[in-house]
Amino acid sequence: MSDPAMRTTSEVLAGCDLAGMTVLITGGTTGIGKETARALAAAGSSVVITARSDEKGQQAVAELLELVPGGSFSYEVLELGSLASVRSFTDRFLVEHERLDVLVANAGIMAVPFGHTDDGFELQFGTNHLGHFVLVGRLLPLLVSSAPARIVLLSSGGHAASDINWDDPNFATRPYSKLEAYGQSKTANVLHAVELERRYRDKGVQAWSVHPGMVKTDLGRHFTSDDYAELVERAKAAGGELPRRVGVDVGAATSVWAATSGEALTCGGSYLADCAVADAKAWATDPAAARRLWALSEELVGEWFPEPD
Repeated sequence: MSDPAMRTTSEVLAGCDLAGMTVLITGGTTGIGKETARALAAAGSSVVITARSDEKGQQAVAELLELVPGGSFSYEVLELGSLASVRSFTDRFLVEHERLDVLVANAGIMAVPFGHTDDGFELQFGTNHLGHFVLVGRLLPLLVSSAPARIVLLSSGGHAASDINWDDPNFATRPYSKLEAYGQSKTANVLHAVELERRYRDKGVQAWSVHPGMVKTDLGRHFTSDDYAELVERAKAAGGELPRRVGVDVGAATSVWAATSGEALTCGGSYLADCAVADAKAWATDPAAARRLWALSEELVGEWFPEPD
């Protein structure tokens, strides 16, 4: 029997026919997002990726068409660190698309130096969570009208580095730690999926958060040797070790599994790894914390997404 932790996107999608489905993937120009786009289009879906510039979007679509000749690919420019860009993007998407079957909130940054988004939020919390919070919230009506639909939020085992700091999520008064900031943003992704599932499951929209594993991409380009040593020490202190590094075809498999498998429908709202439900920190799966984060996020972004009737 093959190792379930090493399943590839092609193995997950073997025999799947996704013709007629529309999929949106943020950050689909490189790494896991690009492989997710390739795999889902190869199975027949129409895929829209987001890119941070026209140049990157055009290049990614050209490369994807080489991998999947005849595949349905398009791109839109989106900067998650700017809520004006998020809102402009969603306005365009709602005009141009009649349905949305799967939204994969894949884009993100990791362990970056301290900085702020255009709206003044700490970069990792603002980009990885708040940008996606507004994007998902604005596209929920389309997802509901397209139901059954799915939302896949890329999190990480790195969520274990930090709970949400409710008093100071933007590191305004406390010393900045790039790993804790990353962990907080990834905890937010897990909590976001928990609350989305609670609110929208009965409307036919389900959500999951995903730990892709330790994948060979450029996501960790800001990592220094000291950062890596700290990561190893944190893993040891938790009684474990860093997982083996895998390729994007394995790293994207759980996203694809959540987006397409029937088995995933039985565990909506869950934190996933290796194409199965995984253990997350209790702070990341607490329903009360998920509701609290939703309310905090609305207050921070100045936009409200009320519970459906």
